[in-house]
Amino acid sequence: MSEAETIFKDAETLYEEALKDLEAGRVRKAAENAWAATLRATNALILSKTGKLPEYVPDTRERLEELAIKHPDVEILIGRFYTRETFLHGHCFYLGRCPPDTVERRVRETKAYIEDAKKLSCR
Repeated sequence: MSEAETIFKDAETLYEEALKDLEAGRVRKAAENAWAATLRATNALILSKTGKLPEYVPDTRERLEELAIKHPDVEILIGRFYTRETFLHGHCFYLGRCPPDTVERRVRETKAYIEDAKKLSCR
């Protein structure tokens, strides 16, 4: 298994943890696990396309934007990445502003994000 595949697997595990957190009523923790899953999937995509793994979130942002320029189909992830970073990580996890219905929707949408990142990594 390649390093990118291992990281994608980790993203899927984090997503599953987020779902368990939702079921247990741990909305804030679910939000952070979904954000972590998003970040891991994004980093796996970047690694698969560039051969380099970002070390920090600002690096991930920059590399994702660069990928979208070189590979226009990656653009579908940009807004979704920032939504998760801002809402799930920033508003909910850090600020504690976690409307349950919105968090649940964003957490569940993370599965499609991971799947799209995996598909894009193979193109």
